[in-house]
Amino acid sequence: MNTYFCIDLKTFYASVECVLRGLDPFKTNLVVADETRGSGAICLAVSPKMKMQGVKNRCRLFEIPKNIKYIIAKPRMKLYMKYSLLIHKIYLKYVSSLDVFQYSIDEAFLCVTPYLKLYNKSAYNLAKEIIDDVKRKTGITAACGIGTNLYLAKVALDILAKHNKNNIAYLNEDEYKKKLWYHEPLSDFWQIGVKTENKLNKLHLKNMHDIAFANEKALYKTFGINAKLLIDHARGVEPCTIKEIKAYKPKSNTISNSQILDKDYDYKQAKIVLTEMISSLSLRLSKENLFTDHVGFFIGYSKDEAPGTKVSKTLDEQTNNTNKITKLLLSEYDYVINTKYKIRRISVFFTNVGKRKFKQLNMFSNEDEDKKENKLSNIINEIKEKYGNDSILKCISLLDFATQKKRNKLIGGHNAE
Repeated sequence: MNTYFCIDLKTFYASVECVLRGLDPFKTNLVVADETRGSGAICLAVSPKMKMQGVKNRCRLFEIPKNIKYIIAKPRMKLYMKYSLLIHKIYLKYVSSLDVFQYSIDEAFLCVTPYLKLYNKSAYNLAKEIIDDVKRKTGITAACGIGTNLYLAKVALDILAKHNKNNIAYLNEDEYKKKLWYHEPLSDFWQIGVKTENKLNKLHLKNMHDIAFANEKALYKTFGINAKLLIDHARGVEPCTIKEIKAYKPKSNTISNSQILDKDYDYKQAKIVLTEMISSLSLRLSKENLFTDHVGFFIGYSKDEAPGTKVSKTLDEQTNNTNKITKLLLSEYDYVINTKYKIRRISVFFTNVGKRKFKQLNMFSNEDEDKKENKLSNIINEIKEKYGNDSILKCISLLDFATQKKRNKLIGGHNAE
């Protein structure tokens, strides 16, 4: 029987900020948010003390009760990544890198099956030793779910361990059925969001026990192939392993870039930002010697005044030519954009991304232009690599409504330093 750990760093960003201030996260009111974005700024994390008072992660600053006094810490993504790497190295003291899957910046899966015998320890004792080591070295409190498969480890963490005093919980299939088969709401379970929960509720399925004994035809009709995952998880089954996750290679890849604008933009102002985003994503293709034959964008209007506008176009060949992609998407933008409404969200995506095995020439191809564009992109990437992202910019990035210079200082859309 396999044994997996799922380790989570409790309120990670907020805990790092508290530790650096010499404060106890469980006794300090602190939120991680960029208050320069106004009262609507999203809190990336709140300290455990804030959670005890009913404040939720991902809330907005204005949603925090006025009677709670708290510290606001500006996000520092580079710092959090540094701490995450340090903690990852602690895991590697106990298990091989082959047996660790970093699920997110603050959460990791460990396969500890062969190590229990090696260290002559129970799963509980090894888990405690690891999270105690993390606490001792970094000051960060961790929680650990232990399970006989990846799913049970994750559920043990999310629903049980985070609420246990010792921050550790264990589940096998029998324990899962005893403790969580009748647990509600379903959205507490891994990979079941609110929309999925609502669909299940419409089928009169309120908990995992209901799903385990549900009419499978009805589930497949509603969820398609994803019904298999729901049925397996309802029974506590998950055949996938860390080794299989690491060996997986998708048939096609997608790269994307999206941003929520700080204020409402009109269609001309938004076109500047869209141009920057297309250029940035195209340069990434050139830098990694990748190509795409399918590109698109999404425009979200302010305050849901109108349904969003999505464009998806297939190219006649694989390319990473910035000019070619930009001209195509901007011409589509001019054609489909609703000029009556303000814009608040922009996304750009390239699909079918990969290495180009060969180039199919045709009578409309301009080889000299492609080579010239490719050489220019390589030079721009070399300058940015050596001197920083702001060292060379398009003229439009100097305009008032451009966002590229600001975004160059962000990681994952948040302040880097």
